[in-house]
Amino acid sequence: MSEPRPRRAAVTGIGVVAPNGTSTQAFWKATQEGISVLDRVTREGCEHLPLRVAGEVRDFDAAATVEERFLVQTDRFTHFAMAAADLALDDAGLGQADTAEAPYSVGVVTAAASGGGEFGQRELQQLWGKGSRFVGPYQSIAWFYAASTGQISIRRGFKGPCSVVASDEAGGLDALAHAARAVRRGTDVLVTGSTEAPLAPYSMVCQLGYDALSTVAEPDRAYRPFTASACGFVPAEGGAMLVVEAQASARERGARVRATLDGHAATFTGAARWAESREGLAQAIRGALDEAGCAPEEIDVVFADALGVPEADRAEALAIADALGAHGRRVPVTAPKTGIGRAFGGAPVLDTAAAVLAMEHGLIPPTPHVFDICHDLDLVTGRARAAQMRTALVLSRGLMGSNSALVLRHGADHAS
Repeated sequence: MSEPRPRRAAVTGIGVVAPNGTSTQAFWKATQEGISVLDRVTREGCEHLPLRVAGEVRDFDAAATVEERFLVQTDRFTHFAMAAADLALDDAGLGQADTAEAPYSVGVVTAAASGGGEFGQRELQQLWGKGSRFVGPYQSIAWFYAASTGQISIRRGFKGPCSVVASDEAGGLDALAHAARAVRRGTDVLVTGSTEAPLAPYSMVCQLGYDALSTVAEPDRAYRPFTASACGFVPAEGGAMLVVEAQASARERGARVRATLDGHAATFTGAARWAESREGLAQAIRGALDEAGCAPEEIDVVFADALGVPEADRAEALAIADALGAHGRRVPVTAPKTGIGRAFGGAPVLDTAAAVLAMEHGLIPPTPHVFDICHDLDLVTGRARAAQMRTALVLSRGLMGSNSALVLRHGADHAS
């Protein structure tokens, strides 16, 4: 008796709320064109802070997408998550009626690195300015990193396996992998991803302790990884949510399989130990390739972590070469996040969305603001590069030492 084939985890829906677009279409158009939206910080209360440039989501109307009863008990990062989840479910063709029939078959997995700083700041100001009677009951949950998972599942009536991943910025990729493994174990659908809102004054002050943070005031110079003038990263808000489900059942219901999540691995090398992250990231890449059954030369594009710290950039370039061998110096590498900023846990999920779209359109998006590359990488700059891509590698590292790698394959490659 033959063993049943393992269930393949497929991406069937993408929802994006990003500084360069609050829909997948707008995000991809700006990304493929290499448009940068980095600009001076405009958030009230941030004018005096040394952080001058960020990627702000400026055209998002939470009240237009989220019901009032959820708005009042949630932070901006959860507003992004609920809106992106709606977009992803619509893209996957899964309406409220479809999921209501089997609520225990749908779960939610998110990751967060910064939590609900804006909501928390507002309530703390009430506490110290007016007293405890003026602090609302939702202070206890709105700031919490698990809030997005909880609110998406409550709002949509999902009763399947729900969880949150707390593994630094790399948690965005780890959440996708967690969802993929849940699908392989038998869950029908997972809504998964990460969104962040780290640009409130309280959140920004908390970030000032990061040596990797760029304080350059000129938007076109503030975030330039892999160059001699690299000076750190620019933070951003936003992120993406994906619908991940069993490929076979997705095809049965007529859904488009946009990509498959075939391999993932993660390591930990310690906070700001960038030289050591070379070995840790290379090991994560090898583990992801092994789980995917993928040879190094099969990788058609790499979406880089691109921290913007010289030592970290060098470690990443060497890790790609270590793990992919000679192919690592020939494979196209890109970091479109230099045009929107680094949205902490949301950044690698946005990269994953961009990788799926790149494979679908046959275009590798460029790396904005970068031209004088000082590492042995085939970094795509200037304009998008036409290429046939069947397999993509997405990389992520966290400021506290997490390393993660994810292998994606084009959805058209697998008919069953």
